Parts: sequence; C-alpha cells; structure tokens
Amino acid sequence: MADPTARTLQLLELLQSSPQRTVAELAERLGVDERTVRRDVARLIELGVHVESVRGRYGGYRLAPGRRVLPIRFSGEEVVAVYLGLAHSRTASGEPEIAVETAMSKIKRAMRPDDAERIDAVLGAMTPGAPHPNLDPDPAVMLVLAEAVNFRRAVDVRYRSGEGVASRRKVQPYSLAAYAGRWYLVALDTAKREERTFRVDRIRTARSLPETFDAPWQGDAAPRLVERFAAADYRWRVVLRVRATEDHIRAHLPPSVARLEPVDPGMEAACESDPPWHRAEIHAESLHWLPAVIAALDCEVVIDRPDELRDRVKTAAMRMLRAASDEGR
Repeated sequence: MADPTARTLQLLELLQSSPQRTVAELAERLGVDERTVRRDVARLIELGVHVESVRGRYGGYRLAPGRRVLPIRFSGEEVVAVYLGLAHSRTASGEPEIAVETAMSKIKRAMRPDDAERIDAVLGAMTPGAPHPNLDPDPAVMLVLAEAVNFRRAVDVRYRSGEGVASRRKVQPYSLAAYAGRWYLVALDTAKREERTFRVDRIRTARSLPETFDAPWQGDAAPRLVERFAAADYRWRVVLRVRATEDHIRAHLPPSVARLEPVDPGMEAACESDPPWHRAEIHAESLHWLPAVIAALDCEVVIDRPDELRDRVKTAAMRMLRAASDEGR
C-alpha cells in the first residue's frame, strides 16, 4: 500500500479491530516492512491517536483503552451487521424508525462517498423487518444477496435445508424480506426453473455471478411470502368451516397459516346477528397442533377434511372430558 494516508487509515482500522497487534502482523497485513509500520504509528500519535507500545516477546501496539478514536471506517459487511442490530434494538426499545435512519446516516458519513451510495442501494433492496436475533444471517452473505437483488445479478449459493441436506444452487434473486422473525430470499432456482423461497440464515455462502437477468416482478415480497407459506406443499390439506369474524379467526390462524374465504351466505342459514361462516384451508406437515387451535377458536367449527383430524379431535375431547369429570377424586 503505497499511499501513506490510506495506509495510516488502514493501520488505524487494524488497531481498532483487535486488542493488540504485533509489528510483524501489521507489516504483513499492510504489505510493508516493520520500519514503515513504526513510522505510520508515529504519524497516528502525531495526529492525536493514543497508541501504546507493548514490550516483550509478543509485544506490539494497541489503542489506549477508553479513548475515542476517529475516523472509523466501516466495511459493507459491517454496515449490514449494524443495520440488523439496529433493527433489533428498535423493536426491543420501541424507538421509532427515524432513530435507525439517524444512526445509519452517521455511519454512512464515515464511509467513502461511493461506498455510501453502494450501501444505500443495498439497504434499499432489503425489506425492513426485525428478525429474531438468534437467526441473523451472515452479514457478508446478506450483502452479496442484497447487491444481487439491487443489480439483478445471478448468485451461486450453498444452502442447507431444515432437514440438514446440503445443496448448491444458482439462483436469480428477486427480493429480500423479513417475515415472522426470519429473513427470506425470494429467487428463481435456475435448475428447477421455478420460484423458490430460501431462509437466509441457512445460506452458508453466496457468490455473485457476472450474468444478469430481468426480474418478473418488483416490490414488497411480504405478500408473496405469506401466500407461499399458506400454499406450501405439505403432507396434509385441512379444510375447516368456522363461524366467527375474520379478525377472530386471524388471531389464531394468520394469513401465512390459513387461506380464508367467506362461505356463500345462501348456503348457510343463519340469523343476521350470528357471525358469518368462513372456509379455512390449511396446509400442514403435522396435525398434532390443530386440536388445540380448534379449541382456542372457541366458536363453531366443522372439520370438512381430513378424517384423521376428526379422530385426533375426538381423542383430545375424550381426554378433556376425563380431566373435567368427578371420577377418580
């Protein structure tokens, strides 16, 4: 690194990112000899940066503890990581979104103008949301995907399914969106020629490819995610008829779980004061959780299909009756 100013800033960044750095390590990272490292450290000290020398066999340099050091430079991955962290903080504290925007503007002022413009484009490709902090994706993966969405570039990803099956895919990413505590990538799987949804925290690596594509749609991916979740190809197709208002049903069966439509009033005789009937279609991998949901609805429910769910509800009802009986006291 020939430019002394750029090299000095890089030296400062290296010192900020570790409690201590040896002279040999700094020389290797900067591509210079140890004498040049010592001159650059002296330059930092002249600029008012409090750098301490650590003597001994494994000595080197470190920043004095408790000192505020500027300027701070952020990489793209670090900005994405900060963005995700601020989203969690905003949700936990109830602070308005303007707090996140203010913090991000301060961070971008610490970046080079061209990098700041790039990050603006990247963050614009990420639908705002607040995923669960334990399910945060790798910021480097998130950065590659967000750039690919923004610039319509294909991406090579290594993915691990929920069952632990590893695969390698070439995808054309359409959108990044947060929903129900997780980040999702909506993309075309080029091998299968179909639109797929990927959990971003399950993407192990992502590499941008030179080829570009035309996206079939743009905009908010959340409605597409909800529809895709509700229509997922699971083992069971459950159909219920529920007599309740839509708001009441949605409190127990959200749009990502059930498709809901009103039943033709002419097909069901009811008083005007009675709540309407709705048809709820649920695609589920298992039936074990549905009896509890039906009980929680606390209204009239008719199971149209499958018969296996009727058997489960009958078994659960018998257990509840035994629990409520006076026998065995």
